[in-house]
Amino acid sequence: MSLHKLTLHELQDQFTTGEVTAREIVYAYSIRINQVEPKVKAFITQHKESAMAQAEALDQKLKAWRRTMPLMGMPLAIKDNICTESVLTTCASRILGNFVPPYDASVIALLRGQGYLLLGKTNLDEFAMGSSTENSAFGPSRNPWNLSYVPGGSSGGSAAAVAADECVAALGSDTGGSIRQPAACCGVVGLKPTYGRVSRYGLVAFASSLDQIGPITKDVTDAAILLNVIAGHDPLDSTSADVLVPDYTRALKKKDLKKLKIGVPREYFAEGIDPEVEQAVREAIEELKRLGGEIKDVSLPTTGAAIATYYVIATAEASSNLARYDGVRYGLRSKQMKDLLEMYMKTRQEGFGPEVKRRIMLGTYALSAGYYDAYYGKAQAVRTLIRKDFEAAFQEVDLIVTPVMPTTAFKLGEKIADPLQMYLSDIYTISVNLAGVPAISLPCGFSKAGLPIGLQIVGRPFQEDTVLRGAYAYEQATNWRVKRPSIR
Repeated sequence: MSLHKLTLHELQDQFTTGEVTAREIVYAYSIRINQVEPKVKAFITQHKESAMAQAEALDQKLKAWRRTMPLMGMPLAIKDNICTESVLTTCASRILGNFVPPYDASVIALLRGQGYLLLGKTNLDEFAMGSSTENSAFGPSRNPWNLSYVPGGSSGGSAAAVAADECVAALGSDTGGSIRQPAACCGVVGLKPTYGRVSRYGLVAFASSLDQIGPITKDVTDAAILLNVIAGHDPLDSTSADVLVPDYTRALKKKDLKKLKIGVPREYFAEGIDPEVEQAVREAIEELKRLGGEIKDVSLPTTGAAIATYYVIATAEASSNLARYDGVRYGLRSKQMKDLLEMYMKTRQEGFGPEVKRRIMLGTYALSAGYYDAYYGKAQAVRTLIRKDFEAAFQEVDLIVTPVMPTTAFKLGEKIADPLQMYLSDIYTISVNLAGVPAISLPCGFSKAGLPIGLQIVGRPFQEDTVLRGAYAYEQATNWRVKRPSIR
């Protein structure tokens, strides 16, 4: 089998035993990127030459004493809103088109400590604001299963790169579904950890109370391996939780779901869901039952308010976070302005795209005097109700199973002119971020058009091990993970 087709743990095994060198790994992926990247357009910045130099140095080092770590020599891609020292980090925005961070995000420092190899920075919706990767200042990425369809978003570049075998795994960020939704669109695995489980230090902020970094991988085992490395308390992040991190790969020893209660929320199967998606998810639930899980109906009654709640809170926090982009400290600065105010205005007018401007205006309005209590304050109150819905449900069950999206991936350009329709793509993922709980997306079928369908498994806070156990048992009982796109 070609090296680029291997999973992370398969490639790791071959590298650990010395069957392949780091140089051979990077060379294989360089060839693959050259073959498919002109069609998929997953990357904003490629880093293959530097990765090759690192690989050669690593091979020389290991000649003396071959001791490896889980991610040593592994070629990864990183979403371009995660800071990488001395490597361009743009957030897919013109306003950061020349920004080269002087430091690594905490997750990148952990990866460097393992000896990972950076292949490049992946495309996204500008500042992670979108569900299709069409809002990128560098143009959209494309779905490897059908190049005329979106790969999802905002981590669409990372998901497309993994699905197209342009990297062995990737990191994304998830604010309202931005890891799980593109993973579902591209037929790969995407894990959003509990809020606070993975450090956000060095993640360029969109909505600080919602953002979370997580892995996008070829299978569940790879997600557990990558989470093992990036999870943990970080004193540089005030929202990082000082909670014991287990070995997540130990959760993968069981291939059944005996003694686990699995909730199916009735609100997630209401009007608007594509019949093909519902059928695939219902069949997945039956498979979970055959694996020994006890299926129970549960209710998350505040689900209908999640979209409105999310877009008030997220836009309000975005308005605050993006105020720092003023042309003074770093990033784009408009020239030949008559005064400071005009420089601020021109810089933001030229630097931000239409979706970012839309969200800044919505958020500023929600935070303005006279409207704060009516919008932002009310949204925070509803957010508390959503969290309590999950707490009540988890009194009865260990896991909750839902679709990831109401539809499969949609065509490029199909929803870009209708932001409200685009926002509804995240209707099944947003509540998870508002509640701060962990969730995983993994493939559970395909539509008649050949597009992947995603299954979402949600767990209690800091119980990613249980989520991974459920996902792994389902993955091993089915063969969806072995299906790969044939890029034409």
